[in-house]
Amino acid sequence: MIAPWRKIDEFLNEYTMYRVVLYALVVLAGIAFFFSAVGILDYSFVSLLSSIVLLGVSCVSVNRVAAWALSVPTNVESAAITSLILFFVVTPPQNFSEGMVLVGVGAISMLSKYLLAWQKKHVFNPVAIALVIAGILGLPIASWWVATPVLAPFTLILGILVVRKIRRFGMVGAFILAASMGILGLGLWRGANLTDLVYELYASWPIAFFATFMLTEPLTTPPTWQYRVAYGVLVGAIFGSQLGWWRLYASPELALIMGNIFSFAVSPKYRLLLRLVEKRQLARQTFEFVFQSSRKMRFQPGQYMEWTFAHDAPDDRGNRRYFTIASSPTEEEILLGVRIPEQASSYKRELAAMQPGEEIVAGQLAGDFTLPADETQPLVFIAGGIGITPFRSMIQYLVDTKQKRAVTLFYVNKIVDDIAYKDLFDAAKKKLPGFSVVYVLTDESQVPKKWSGETGYITGEMLQRHLEDITRPLYYLSGPNAMVDAYKDVLRVNGVNEAAIKTDYFPGF
Repeated sequence: MIAPWRKIDEFLNEYTMYRVVLYALVVLAGIAFFFSAVGILDYSFVSLLSSIVLLGVSCVSVNRVAAWALSVPTNVESAAITSLILFFVVTPPQNFSEGMVLVGVGAISMLSKYLLAWQKKHVFNPVAIALVIAGILGLPIASWWVATPVLAPFTLILGILVVRKIRRFGMVGAFILAASMGILGLGLWRGANLTDLVYELYASWPIAFFATFMLTEPLTTPPTWQYRVAYGVLVGAIFGSQLGWWRLYASPELALIMGNIFSFAVSPKYRLLLRLVEKRQLARQTFEFVFQSSRKMRFQPGQYMEWTFAHDAPDDRGNRRYFTIASSPTEEEILLGVRIPEQASSYKRELAAMQPGEEIVAGQLAGDFTLPADETQPLVFIAGGIGITPFRSMIQYLVDTKQKRAVTLFYVNKIVDDIAYKDLFDAAKKKLPGFSVVYVLTDESQVPKKWSGETGYITGEMLQRHLEDITRPLYYLSGPNAMVDAYKDVLRVNGVNEAAIKTDYFPGF
């Protein structure tokens, strides 16, 4: 990875995905207010202020009331993000009646999350569905005024940071390519100048804002990369088609709604209410939470979910996290393995304080970090710290299903007290003929005298000591971003093809 990206990732990793989006929108709003104050934007400072206040109050208030009425956790940051996106999309009000329309649109967007839902999982992007409903009612308020040349470079930079945080460049790229081909193709067919078309598309169309802040909304996007790329192509094709019928036309919001329907069709359709049965300490600062599910869940070993745990005064990390499911699909209970350091976030502090009988909400099952279909493919798992959880799920699954795969696990920790699930892995060596585990300690000053594992960091020489051919296996890397990036470099330097390296990434620890 290029060094500047590493610095950017270090900064982004301090915040959850939702906070990155929220702060990016706040910064963009501040820039818009500045340009309005100096007379560069077409809308006055007062009209922009009226818009952001009305939308903010409407979205946050309706969200709180709906969450209270339905007894579900409320997410203030989600309501704030929705109100800010609407702020950039709808025309700022010029009078009282236009202001009330904004209040109504904000209310519709929030209510859609609760009313247009399937098993407590909302189906449509709340901003997009509110704009489509407004259009059907004859209220064409979606001007997408954010698409202006003066804001374009700032939108692009902030949007790239959002996409970098959630690692959805494939989906966003597929959308931009499909949309650009449609718009440019139609423009050229109609006799427009190519240079003018390109400038208008990327400076005066909402393609960048839409792609980075709306298309990427996690709850309405597909769970795996193949479906996400198809989703990007579908939305982009509709976005760029410029077709229309009655009061419906290929607007950005309608394109997204059509994509949401596709996503709903290919995605898991549930949110789970999980009740804590037991919590136990696995290792130093590592805890396992055992949950009983409100219903049976189908998933693949290695996938992750979004876990929402409402608590008072959440810090900048918010009240939602993405965690890998540590249990195997063959187990009755849902296991969650979490590292909780001494200086933990408010979320993890509250999680650590959970008592049996208390509940947490989990949904948005996703992830491609799963076992290959080819059972003859040799596998190498490299885990750092709590990055062991997807491998715990996979290995338990292999034990329970008696699959005969060639698997070597390299488990890297600082000291021996950090090793989690050691009993399971040691037992798996006896039950699975093709399975072996190599424990690696990085703090060489605290290695036990009779230590039989490796010390230091994984190198090409270490891999060669334990593998017959280091270029043949499929590698799975899971752990802190810095570790994953470092070991990807080690593998590439030692001749491992990029396509043979899978990394575990989900948007926000």
